[in-house]
Amino acid sequence: MSVIGLVGSVTLLFSEETLKKILLPLVSLAAGSLIGGAFFHLIPASLTAFDSDFMIFVWVVAGFSTFFALEQLLHWHHCQRAPADCKKPLTYLILIGDGLHNLLGGLAVASVFITDIRLGIMAWLAAAAHEVPQELGDFGVLVHGGWSKSRALIFNVLSALTFLLGGLIAYFASFNMDVSFLIPFAAGNFIYIGASDLIPEVKEHGNFKANFVNFVAFIFGTLFMLMIKILFDEGV
Repeated sequence: MSVIGLVGSVTLLFSEETLKKILLPLVSLAAGSLIGGAFFHLIPASLTAFDSDFMIFVWVVAGFSTFFALEQLLHWHHCQRAPADCKKPLTYLILIGDGLHNLLGGLAVASVFITDIRLGIMAWLAAAAHEVPQELGDFGVLVHGGWSKSRALIFNVLSALTFLLGGLIAYFASFNMDVSFLIPFAAGNFIYIGASDLIPEVKEHGNFKANFVNFVAFIFGTLFMLMIKILFDEGV
């Protein structure tokens, strides 16, 4: 997952026009993968890991709220939509926000692996689908903010390494405590990122063809997660 931070360098191979064409369908695909992963895999898996169904949804809401609070704290949305007002701090906000996001992601995905390796693979796939367009976008914002391409790439990878740190923390914590609560917590993360961050970026475009392509990409992402669910259940 940390190596995905290098994907930003791919932007150097494409024109700005080409990037605009592929980025939004990728974002839609990621949104579908995250939401499908949450509802088809993580929440159903939580039903077997918890004695109380009520506590599952408490942790889902906790995961959702954590990412909402994180983005509010870092003024993530404001800076994305008003880069002229905060271009300089935006570069650092993106790195800090991405680092914290990856740390929590590492905690959640690793805890899912500890509980069920097949479920962990699904969680990784969904998280990776989100990470690719995010890293492409982050790299572009860093360069737009005045950073050299090499510096932007290095710091993007360093920010991505916090995913590994989160994974290690979850692994060693699992020896002393039950980390199964991080499964519904991760579901809340996935739902927030997909519904609050990604879908708003693609849903309000006047071009019908673009809207249709984005919707198809979203549905493909959810169906991909559903297909994995069906194949995993058949393999049990």
